[in-house]
Amino acid sequence: MTWKDKRVLVTGASGFIGGHLATRLAALEADVHAVSRGIGTQAFRWHQVDLRDQKATAGLLRAVSPDVVFHLASEVNGARDPEMVPVTLAGNLQTTVNLLTAAVRHECRVVLAGSIEEPRPGNGHAAAPSPYAMAKHAASGYADLYRRLWDLPCTVLRPSMVYGPAQRDTSKLVPYVTLALLRGEEPRLTSGAKVADWVYVDDVVSAFVAAAESDRAIGQSFDVGTGIRTSVRELVKLLYELAGNPAEPPFGAVADRALDITQAADTGPALDLIGWRPTVDLTDGLRRTLEWYAGLTA
Repeated sequence: MTWKDKRVLVTGASGFIGGHLATRLAALEADVHAVSRGIGTQAFRWHQVDLRDQKATAGLLRAVSPDVVFHLASEVNGARDPEMVPVTLAGNLQTTVNLLTAAVRHECRVVLAGSIEEPRPGNGHAAAPSPYAMAKHAASGYADLYRRLWDLPCTVLRPSMVYGPAQRDTSKLVPYVTLALLRGEEPRLTSGAKVADWVYVDDVVSAFVAAAESDRAIGQSFDVGTGIRTSVRELVKLLYELAGNPAEPPFGAVADRALDITQAADTGPALDLIGWRPTVDLTDGLRRTLEWYAGLTA
């Protein structure tokens, strides 16, 4: 598949993964249409649309008539708070259903961003631990329904803990600790006991592109990560080392989050289906991230 002049729609293009993906697709000479509730700064064709609005979503698909839709727009909040149920229901499930409904009418390929916290083979089908994960799980189920009933070619990718340059939500662990170190501040940390699978954003983007290029990915859902388990404690200590800070990180100032379980990607299906594997190890990825933020704060 060649991307030159291929018309692609990237929802959530002002976000972390979406912004990196839209940039990669533009470099591949695709005709990139970027969607956000606000207007981003990159030189794409921007569409300011609230995907929670079914009519607006349908109008967007009519106007763009894309060959491929990458749906990354999401309400990214893993809080264990009942107030997050309606928020994630609207921001993660309703938006996806609206998009799938419009995509059926336009016969385009759809690649969705799921969550590593969805019930899946890699975690023994453990129950979703948050409203965010539950909404993502339901959205994946609807994608499968649209494929089975109406032949919509869908693929769901479940990224693990994504990190890297230009992560706008600086409350996330990697940018939060990185910026604290660069400013000479002391971060407030949990016990550091949580174990996760940390994957560099460029690798995640490569997986999305490869999934859209492969017919073998249609109807499939698979993890995108490294398969390597690294605790928060190990990751933070590595960041301190890369920043040249000899201090001991102050673990334990913040309570650990309830119901967290280890979520490591099963990388086998992605390799088998689309030939994808991660190429950036954690040390190199954190070094690149630290250098990017250092340039930002210089």
